[in-house]
Amino acid sequence: MANIITPDLCDEFPEVKVAEPGFNNYGGIKAFGGEIVTVKCFEDNSVVKEQVGLPGEGRVMVVDGGGSKRHALLGDMLAEKAASNGWAGLIIYGCVRDVDEIGNTDLGVQALDTYPRKSEKRGLGDLNVPVTFHGVTFQPGQFVYADNNGIIVSEKPLV
Repeated sequence: MANIITPDLCDEFPEVKVAEPGFNNYGGIKAFGGEIVTVKCFEDNSVVKEQVGLPGEGRVMVVDGGGSKRHALLGDMLAEKAASNGWAGLIIYGCVRDVDEIGNTDLGVQALDTYPRKSEKRGLGDLNVPVTFHGVTFQPGQFVYADNNGIIVSEKPLV
């Protein structure tokens, strides 16, 4: 994928939606983007675990964890599985753990914060439904781009 610089994309494509600030970069890839796959879950990463085991094909998983900071929805093992299966990255409205290992993984990862406790596994969560957080609705099939400057969403591929 071409070099992703969200300020330049915002200048060139003023129609993009921009998420409100508050996300941190944790992955080994600091700028990433691709077609959106959504997961809506709360303190249960069962669907995330299932999805990272499937071919990512350069897509980005946008996970609406309800902003919970009581459980991590991604750790080093799932990040490594996502990277090995071709996911470009994950954007998590929640927490991650094992950040030193995730930082060495060939994967883009943005999340609100870190927390050492793993999530519960109750088999709950929704796949490919619209999710809204930080002032933006993320729709499956749209495109998301993220770097240290922020997160933007487009109806079409930009790079």
